[in-house]
Amino acid sequence: MRTLRGLRRLIRVVVVGLVVAAVATELSKPEEERTWHGRVGGMVPYDFRPPTWERIGSAYWNPESDRLFSDRVFGVGWAVNLYQAKRLLESMFDRLIGAPPPLSIRMSTREPASGSSRGRGRDRD
Repeated sequence: MRTLRGLRRLIRVVVVGLVVAAVATELSKPEEERTWHGRVGGMVPYDFRPPTWERIGSAYWNPESDRLFSDRVFGVGWAVNLYQAKRLLESMFDRLIGAPPPLSIRMSTREPASGSSRGRGRDRD
């Protein structure tokens, strides 16, 4: 129990430190250069701009991105791209149970082959 409490306390201190560092980074810039988004230490992303639906969608459900973790919409750290998490879990589950890959089903009409017996007597004179 003590170890978990200590770990939680450490994580809380790190997160607060990252938020303070991000705000300090922005406040150290001239006012016209402040963007309120960037990276702390060139590594941990932060974004203090008001969230938009477009940024929320691209952070939490983005089929076009191959990344599992994306920049958070608001705050410090990363968000989980739930589309990629779903895809990853599906592929792991399929490997675990040994399922074959899904089959592609074509919904098209079949045309008779040129040498078939259906149309043989029609075109003859």
